[in-house]
Amino acid sequence: MKNTIIKAAELTKVYIRGTEEVYAVNGINLDITDGDFIALMGPSGSGKTTLLDLIGCLDSISSGSLEVFGKDVSRVKESKLVGLRRGHIGFIFQDFLLIPSLTAIENVELSLYFARKPQDRKKLVQLFEKVGLGHRINHLPKEMSGGERQRVAIARALAVSPKFLIADEPTGNLDTKSSQEIFDIFKNINKSEGLTIILATHNPKLGSQADHIIYLKDGKVVSKEESSLY
Repeated sequence: MKNTIIKAAELTKVYIRGTEEVYAVNGINLDITDGDFIALMGPSGSGKTTLLDLIGCLDSISSGSLEVFGKDVSRVKESKLVGLRRGHIGFIFQDFLLIPSLTAIENVELSLYFARKPQDRKKLVQLFEKVGLGHRINHLPKEMSGGERQRVAIARALAVSPKFLIADEPTGNLDTKSSQEIFDIFKNINKSEGLTIILATHNPKLGSQADHIIYLKDGKVVSKEESSLY
């Protein structure tokens, strides 16, 4: 039986804009188990990024509850959340967020330094080979294509041996071919290693390749038909 690693109950995030309350996430109930590959889909402003930020302990919840690895993160001090993020969650973003002056492998080594985890160059080379970038480890980001830079970002996220991956529009800046190649990497990692992946995408063709799809609209979970994507 699979273990539940993320459990949300009536999860809500409200932002105050002047006198207006904006419900970015509005009463979401969610259970994510070990080995799930989940795509969050919905139109712009539907709450995908906010939900990922909450699950990844990057933002605080307004009401409801969120358990990560059995702990109610709303009751955990920020200092403990830092350790949770660094040691157990891998983050991948649309804009790669690589340091331009560092080579591909140096970017990954830096993440290990901040996570306070040992650096084993041989293992890192194997990791780069896994994401199809073994021949580019000593190249700077400016010397690589967008797809290659995103592979570096994936290697950086995997290097800390996370218990789950969060990817926010990881193919948003890529062409169709590169997008599918990146998505194939996620699928392979999920199937071969059983790593839980929670990914936001606006691309229905890519999203449909995940094991489960959660459709969002106005901060709520809705049906496929209600999502305004079809």
